[in-house]
Amino acid sequence: MAFSVGRSNGGRGGRRFSGTSSLAEINIVPLVDVVLVLLIIFMLTAHVMEFGLEINVPEVKQVQDTSEEFPVVSVTRDGRLFLNERPVNINQIPEEVNKRFKGSKGVYVMADRATVWDPIAQVISTLNEAKLPIKVVTKPQEFSGKGP
Repeated sequence: MAFSVGRSNGGRGGRRFSGTSSLAEINIVPLVDVVLVLLIIFMLTAHVMEFGLEINVPEVKQVQDTSEEFPVVSVTRDGRLFLNERPVNINQIPEEVNKRFKGSKGVYVMADRATVWDPIAQVISTLNEAKLPIKVVTKPQEFSGKGP
């Protein structure tokens, strides 16, 4: 922090202090340095953070691409259910889909490959009872160049 202590007396007799003439300024350079360092740290760590549920879906040879927005019911490895990353009760899935996704043409069902079949079957049965079209989410297989 810098401040002024007054004017000199032309080289005679040292310094004189003026009662109210002090100049207080904030040095901005260290503040800018700290902000830039924090920005660099954030930029380096932002790509490391992953958001969403971690579900390892099965791989298949044929994949159909679509750009439509559908509600996604996710079944985790331990059987918990999520509707677009929000926890949901299996009995409330049709109401939530109709409430949050009006005019939806279908529902994606995404389950981890290590999930027991029972929760998946229950979700499919609940969506069938509500007469909602079901689409299953899979991951494309990596082609190794060998024949089938």
